[in-house]
Amino acid sequence: MLPTTALPAPGLWEKYVMALDAVTDRLQRITQALEEAGVPYALVGGQAVALWVATKDPAAVRTTKDVDILLDRADLGRARSAALAIGMDYFEVLGVGMFLDRTDANPRRGVHLLWAGEKVTANCSVPSPSVEDRIFLEAGKAVVSLAGLVRMKLLANRDQDRVHLRDLIDVDLVGRDFLRDLPPDLASRLDALLSELGR
Repeated sequence: MLPTTALPAPGLWEKYVMALDAVTDRLQRITQALEEAGVPYALVGGQAVALWVATKDPAAVRTTKDVDILLDRADLGRARSAALAIGMDYFEVLGVGMFLDRTDANPRRGVHLLWAGEKVTANCSVPSPSVEDRIFLEAGKAVVSLAGLVRMKLLANRDQDRVHLRDLIDVDLVGRDFLRDLPPDLASRLDALLSELGR
């Protein structure tokens, strides 16, 4: 019998690459499942920012672990069936809908759902975009429009959202022309970011 040697444990870089690959796999699986089921959707959040930034400068893309999908609430039943077909179950955690892998039901590694045409919280000045407010930047990946993405990021207004907006500004996707179509509270937030970056 030949002696067996244990394979070395993955190093930090390998673990990082494996985590990125898992995010990409999750995104590819859910978008393909929704496409095949004919369920309208749009990528939002960090993945949408990454795809938009890549249209200008792929080297400026920031990695993100989140997969966020905009859906019509009325399509949840069909979306659940599509997710089930790829081994994902639907859960609600603290009021947030998500699809989680049966083999790894960790909310941090889920597909998080946002509802099209609804306010994320009661104090939001505008609702989330319509699911029709989307564009296919590449085949098989519907992404929320740039204007819709900017509104969503301004509404959320967390540190990570402001970082994402700076990324969009830095590659000249977002400028002062966006201000005229925003409600005053969101226009003020974007104006502050543009001024901070000398735009």
